[in-house]
Amino acid sequence: MAHLKKVEPEKFYVRPTPHVPNSKLPILVYRDVLQDTSPETILSTIEPNGWLKGGQFKTYPVPHFHCLAHECYGIIKGSSTYLLGKSPLDPETDEHGNSNGILLHVKVGDVFAPLIGEYRYDMNWGKESPEETTKLAQQAATTPVPELDPLYGLGGPLPEIWNRA
Repeated sequence: MAHLKKVEPEKFYVRPTPHVPNSKLPILVYRDVLQDTSPETILSTIEPNGWLKGGQFKTYPVPHFHCLAHECYGIIKGSSTYLLGKSPLDPETDEHGNSNGILLHVKVGDVFAPLIGEYRYDMNWGKESPEETTKLAQQAATTPVPELDPLYGLGGPLPEIWNRA
């Protein structure tokens, strides 16, 4: 595909918090992969690989996460910073002093696949009790890894990386 550069995705692991289950799967970031960032080109790339358009938004400002659906985001213009893996109810650090969540900086041409159960359509708002969060983590763990990479399809890196996690 002439509109894609072949890149190895960066991997970011995010530990669970009391209010966000997160996942053992890493967040994958494909830096500067899109040579054509038109929405039509992005859709013609991801939809044949089983990744469907859920919307076209600016940075979605409401903290939430999904337990039953994988997503990928293509950055079509500008840049943004996402706080991933942390609820507004979570402390800044865990009991060992490690930061909860990560700040992910992305720019035009980047694509990222947040992990399931990570703070972002079954719309969970990250305000559940730690016990309910544990149940959501179990639910997220049953969601299968996609067979196709959103950009490269069969043989792309996402399924292999997530199945090894």
